[in-house]
Amino acid sequence: MFVRRNVTPLASAFLSVVLLTAGCAGQDHAKSSPGKPSSSDTPHGYVEGATEAAEQQSRLLLNDPGTGDTRVLDLTTGRTHDSTRKTGVTELTTDGRFGYFHGAEGTRILDGGAWMVDHGDHVHYYSARTKEVGALPGGTGTSIRSDTGVTVVTGADGTARLHTRADLEKGTLGAPDQLPGVHAGAVVPYAEHLITLTREDGAPSKVVVLDRSGKRVATPELECEDPEGDAVTRRGIVLGCADGALLVHEDDGSFTAERIAYGDDVPKAERATEFRHRPGSTTLTAPAGKDAVWVLDVTRRAWNRVETGSVVAANTAGEGSPLVVLETDGALHGYDIATGEETAVTERLLTDVPDTAAATPVIEVDRSRAYLNDPAGKRVYEIDYNDNLRVARTFDLDVRPSLMVETGL
Repeated sequence: MFVRRNVTPLASAFLSVVLLTAGCAGQDHAKSSPGKPSSSDTPHGYVEGATEAAEQQSRLLLNDPGTGDTRVLDLTTGRTHDSTRKTGVTELTTDGRFGYFHGAEGTRILDGGAWMVDHGDHVHYYSARTKEVGALPGGTGTSIRSDTGVTVVTGADGTARLHTRADLEKGTLGAPDQLPGVHAGAVVPYAEHLITLTREDGAPSKVVVLDRSGKRVATPELECEDPEGDAVTRRGIVLGCADGALLVHEDDGSFTAERIAYGDDVPKAERATEFRHRPGSTTLTAPAGKDAVWVLDVTRRAWNRVETGSVVAANTAGEGSPLVVLETDGALHGYDIATGEETAVTERLLTDVPDTAAATPVIEVDRSRAYLNDPAGKRVYEIDYNDNLRVARTFDLDVRPSLMVETGL
């Protein structure tokens, strides 16, 4: 049904397999025996019930809040699969594997069945069947953050519960641990610890580092006024504040916090409060009011404000790639991050650009493509952002994909 252009050559795929195998050399002891390997011949990186691949196995999770219709779009095959209907969804988030369908009555979890495991010098990509995991208590305003060990659910009231990641991967919620205290924003797992902000009446919040039991182990002496927004990068955790951002970094067991200020006073309506970026990238984007986008280069510790048209959604793959912005004209616009110059623009892709919280389109970005959902047109566009925003594929759907996240990253 769908034609994929610019398919990776067979030679490239073969090379990827060779490199992946070489990266695990000395660790693999696989034998050609059927069934589950024994402890003595389990391949390095083996995951029971999953299929390993040499390349990323991305999938899009899609939901129509009006009907509850939910679909999983496999970007490798181009095929769409049904999922259990999820009604009343107000927000859809992901941690790279699980989709979290937030609603007034709680949050339902779907295992998207695609993920990666980063061993530092090499990466494993996996795919498996999607499966329903269960429902978490906590309505609108609940934040969920994960790493390979734990998933932390922070309620709108600032209380937080910690789930063991292995339980979710098995398809169960398990018995969560309640973390002590009340938190001013999402509790973020990082470097085998938890990063949070204190919540004190009348005083700016401060960064606090907890161990996995919730015990305070460090308090970097930096305040964060009006905290809102966070992101995980390879350089550390970014927390949005009134005067810019705080970068929390771990080095050999020690935690430090560094301020990355805007440099000027920024009106509240133009502050960066919701970061979007390619997973693993150190270049973050956030709306800067209605007609501009903030780009935060975490490596350089620098903000750049890019003047655009009226912004609906924005994202970027990072250094060397354009800032991709959906504007109210229904077209995608590309901007040079360093100069702010517009470098590309598509034809009008969305004839109807919704502006409600439960239907605003998003731009998901991975290492080679960007994805834009078109709720009114019942389609998703795949964009080659390195080729003047060329539309590489168009996926026609039988539902309105008002909410969308990408998994497998």
